[in-house]
Amino acid sequence: MRSIQEQGDLKIEQIVEEAVAPLKEKIHDLEQSVSQKYPPVKFLSEKDRKRILITGGAGFVGSHLTDKLMMDGHEVTVVDNFFTGRKRNVEHWIGHENFELINHDVVEPLYIEVDQIYHLASPASPPNYMYNPIKTLKTNTIGTLNMLGLAKRVGARLLLASTSEIYGDPEVHPQSEDYWGHVNPIGPRACYDEGKRVAETMCYAYMKQEGVEVRVARIFNTFGSRMHMNDGRVVSNFILQALQGEPLTVRMTRVCLLCSDLVNGLVLLMNSNISSPVNLGNPEEHTILEFARLIKSLVVSHSQIQFLAEAQDDPQRRRPDIRKAKMLLGWEPVVPLEEGLNKTIQYFSRELEHQANNQYIPKPKAARMKKGRPRHN
Repeated sequence: MRSIQEQGDLKIEQIVEEAVAPLKEKIHDLEQSVSQKYPPVKFLSEKDRKRILITGGAGFVGSHLTDKLMMDGHEVTVVDNFFTGRKRNVEHWIGHENFELINHDVVEPLYIEVDQIYHLASPASPPNYMYNPIKTLKTNTIGTLNMLGLAKRVGARLLLASTSEIYGDPEVHPQSEDYWGHVNPIGPRACYDEGKRVAETMCYAYMKQEGVEVRVARIFNTFGSRMHMNDGRVVSNFILQALQGEPLTVRMTRVCLLCSDLVNGLVLLMNSNISSPVNLGNPEEHTILEFARLIKSLVVSHSQIQFLAEAQDDPQRRRPDIRKAKMLLGWEPVVPLEEGLNKTIQYFSRELEHQANNQYIPKPKAARMKKGRPRHN
């Protein structure tokens, strides 16, 4: 027969066990998450491995670039303020010894030791960059100055993710790198168009005056997984509308490039000796109506096609001349349009399924409004 003391000890042990059980379960869950399997990463020796900073690295293009550079074996630091970027785009790398994620706005200076800087930070779709035009201008001017200053201090090479928007509504087709453009400096898109034009000017001023190594990629329309469903771009709009059975709204002509092709071009350009601007885009031109019909057939949708009035300053045609990229980088798009669209449709289908299951899907963060003024100025 157990003594009263032994019975008391057993009771205490039972109470402790009950209290500790949930903690043990949490520890087990944490161990499982820490021991997660990462995508395969190539081993690079110290002399070949680079320390690479990607601003806007949690965004659509930035996260795919992060994947490539991580799998190539480099040390990657992603900087993002998560205005349009999402942590879940890069969460599969969190905890890896070669990866670091910093919540930071490039409008503020950054002090870090790196070998290369991919400067992608900026909202890139019209609804996002028009939402707060002053913030867009600051990101593309002050943000670019800060990154160029960092490159100068640490002796890093900087690649600027510029845009086909610097050509505006072009009067020359296709657009080669020596075309100066046709831009409205006070229109609704000017905050982005002119912001990128100034960013390019800054790059070449730093190159000529301070000897900073710069690379400039003029990126044309790109699509693929991790696009925001509500970013207002042609492909994302059509796929979402077709999947939801809504009318497909049509405006003008476009050329589109799959993100994986773009990422390959960016890496080739960064590691090349080409300091002048280079177009990265798909020269295969399609009308928006052709895009709408193709996506409708791939989705097997019964959506109707509607024609809308043109948006102000939206270019009627834009087609890159990529002879320079072909000749000097050996780069051109390789993924067929239909294959790229199918992959993107699958991604959007999964996103809609998650939403239907009431799972949390992050969306672009809107600036909070206070006394009629945007918070992010």
